[in-house]
Amino acid sequence: MREVDNVIAQRLSSSVPLIGQISQYIIAAGGKRLRPALLLLVCGALGYQGRQRFNLAAVVELIHTATLLHDDVVDASTMRRGRATANETFGNPASVLVGDFLHTRSFQMMVEAGSMRIMEILSEATNVIAEGEVLQLMNMHDASLDEAGYLRVIRSKTAKLFEASAQLGAVLAHSPAPVEAACATYGQALGTAFQIIDDVLDYDGNTAEMGKNIGDDLREGKSTLPLIAAMQRGTSAQADIVRTAIEQGSTESLEAIMAIVRETGALDVARAAAHAEARRAMDALDCIPSNSHTASLLQLAAQLLERRT
Repeated sequence: MREVDNVIAQRLSSSVPLIGQISQYIIAAGGKRLRPALLLLVCGALGYQGRQRFNLAAVVELIHTATLLHDDVVDASTMRRGRATANETFGNPASVLVGDFLHTRSFQMMVEAGSMRIMEILSEATNVIAEGEVLQLMNMHDASLDEAGYLRVIRSKTAKLFEASAQLGAVLAHSPAPVEAACATYGQALGTAFQIIDDVLDYDGNTAEMGKNIGDDLREGKSTLPLIAAMQRGTSAQADIVRTAIEQGSTESLEAIMAIVRETGALDVARAAAHAEARRAMDALDCIPSNSHTASLLQLAAQLLERRT
């Protein structure tokens, strides 16, 4: 990961000072680096030790960072990773444009791998992510969204880059098609579980632990799995409270809604869905060689269910 961070630092250079300033601001905020770690672990599990793994791990992190910059503008977010978002600090126009720079820089870097397969995977991933963002925008304030519609959004918006990261590790290792497909399945399932838990924490976490404001999803009118389950399992009065909050994008009833998702068992429903996805991820590793890296991939899926940030 130090090698990946070195690549990122080198490739964020620009003759335009503001680009470097904003890029460094959001990269320096830290983060879990899950996507590059996933790529590196798959490479290790499959025996690839070439330096191209550092370059592509940096690429997926830059793509992820670009989406964060754009997301925070769209969602009007003010806090991420425990401090002010880039759009709050530098303004919306600068954040959007620097996000564009990170996207284009990542494409410059992926070309250097000299592989059409790698280009195919990453170009498809960035396109699907964009589709997921638009789909989520269309679903804002829609309290009729069901679980299938919710999963379609998060598998596009979040899980797709996890999927691509794991798949790229298999491609770098010149793995056969079944192994590449298994790695892609692992990444998709892991990313889906990650996002479900993220949505659970919006009603079962706290600002200090998470580094972002509790209730942001509700303010943005997002109908996530805990709310979908609460409306399905609650009384008509409870469902009405949740439905109204989603449609109005209001956090005035946040305390009541947090109580509703607990009382109806909606958080347990969502955590069970995340557990099923984590299990699917672990099952996908059956055809991967057994070694310390594979053990780490299994552990990553298991520990994901315990995350609080």
